[in-house]
Amino acid sequence: MLQQIIDRRLSGKNKSIGNRERFLQRHKAQIREAVRRAVDGRGIRDMNQGEDVHIPKKDLNEPVFGHGEGGRREVVRPGNTEHVKGDRLPKPKGGGQGQGGGQASDSGEGDDDFVFHLSKEEFMQVFFEDLALPNLERTQLAETPEWKSHRAGFTSDGTPTNLHVIRSMRGALGRRIALGTDKRRELHELEERLAVIKREDSRDPEVLHLRAETEERIQHLRGRIDAIPFLDPIDLRFRNRVRTPVPSSRAVMFCLMDVSGSMDESRKDLAKRFFILLYLFLTRHYEKIDVVFIRHHTQAQEVDEQNFFHATETGGTVVSSALVLMEEIIRARYPRSEWNIYGAQASDGDNWHHDSGKCRELLAEKILPQCRYFAYVQVAEQEQNLWEEYVKLSEDVSHFAMRKATEAAQIYPVFRELFKKEGANK
Repeated sequence: MLQQIIDRRLSGKNKSIGNRERFLQRHKAQIREAVRRAVDGRGIRDMNQGEDVHIPKKDLNEPVFGHGEGGRREVVRPGNTEHVKGDRLPKPKGGGQGQGGGQASDSGEGDDDFVFHLSKEEFMQVFFEDLALPNLERTQLAETPEWKSHRAGFTSDGTPTNLHVIRSMRGALGRRIALGTDKRRELHELEERLAVIKREDSRDPEVLHLRAETEERIQHLRGRIDAIPFLDPIDLRFRNRVRTPVPSSRAVMFCLMDVSGSMDESRKDLAKRFFILLYLFLTRHYEKIDVVFIRHHTQAQEVDEQNFFHATETGGTVVSSALVLMEEIIRARYPRSEWNIYGAQASDGDNWHHDSGKCRELLAEKILPQCRYFAYVQVAEQEQNLWEEYVKLSEDVSHFAMRKATEAAQIYPVFRELFKKEGANK
């Protein structure tokens, strides 16, 4: 049996979905590189936009057939009004300017690159095409479900803004046809009878009486037909919408970072890049995402994004203070039955010696049992006591992972290693 597949996806004006997909597939390497660079300089929540991708013209050249040098050939130039057969044509002037990208300009963009806009969906699809959340299991809201409005046919009551004009006029037409069909049929029969009567002898009293009765009946039926209203309140139809509970899945992302004196701006920038990647990744799986920023030195504090990345502190480091605050916030605002909890911790590994064992106990007993996934990134190469304690934990817990990243180029590979799909090639 012949099957026909129709693509009904919405496409913008003068755009072809098929051509765009082929273009993205052909230049995937350049697009992927542009997407990676786009993460720099953006805030964690400032990701609700796409990206302009520049592709050099040399990468857009299509293979063509051409004539070799030498030989004699005849060429027809359309629109020629100056030359005849046998004329010798001079070389184009301008020193081969047509082969390059045009003259330089001090305003606007040059001609060397092809620029197109990558939508947010395409941006995220390219960036996370081969990654997946480990142990992804959606927590559904049972006690406080979200409600969504769905179309549920039509109703005879409603507000004027929901009036469906076509359905109302269709009902009015059907009502007028139903109420007037018998009357119109009888009117048509009486009009035919009246025409026959008029052809008979008009001086016969019985004929005159019958004619008068017929005309009176015709007049009565026409009045009844004209009295049928064009639009009646019973004809009105309004769009009906009902609210239905839907399973809701939402996530909270905890960002924990050491801001002691040993964490300089370069290390904070590494942590920011990792947090941005994780936030972008979670937005692909959850509609609602809360972000909690916890900074710590000897004490932990919940702050906004600006202070989280740019405020400076001096002194020692007590990492357990951040884990204690995270556990308190979870109990107060994010119950595990209603939220998917993810944690990301960035530190240089420097910690008060007697505190590292406490950190491992807090994670094992209070934090990890409530988290879907917890990732620790050390932005320093030297392994210190915190790293040693976390290594013991990673051997026993599948949803806890730890990696090192000491330069910006390592952040993305480390992130991909943490969230690579099972079975995917490295």
